Amino acid sequence: MAKVTEFWGVGRRKTAIARVILKSGNGKVVINKLSVDEYFSGLPGLREFSVEPLKATNSLNKYDISANVSGGGKNGQAGAIRHGISRALAKVDQQTRLTLRKEGFLTRDPRMVERKKPGRPKARKRFQFSKR
Repeated sequence: MAKVTEFWGVGRRKTAIARVILKSGNGKVVINKLSVDEYFSGLPGLREFSVEPLKATNSLNKYDISANVSGGGKNGQAGAIRHGISRALAKVDQQTRLTLRKEGFLTRDPRMVERKKPGRPKARKRFQFSKR
């Protein structure tokens, strides 16, 4: 039986969802058919943030990454990509999973936008109070 060289991972943050495919390669990262530099152009911090799991596991140039991201903004999408890469790397071997767990990359960020409540203009904001 042939050795599996492709690993999948789904990452989520806020309303962003990233489907990540990890293939053995030389470190090329493609997001929505654009290079990571093009996709996060003007936002170099998000580029670094999204590939942190690869740095933590010393596998920056071992895998090619293809990600399909939708929903949310660029920051949420970077977090979703990071989570998806982590989940895909965790499938590679148990030692990688332990490293990622220790660094906190496998934990999904549960913070979401709070829903608007009835009788209020926003989730927690109230209409101006008038005594008379």
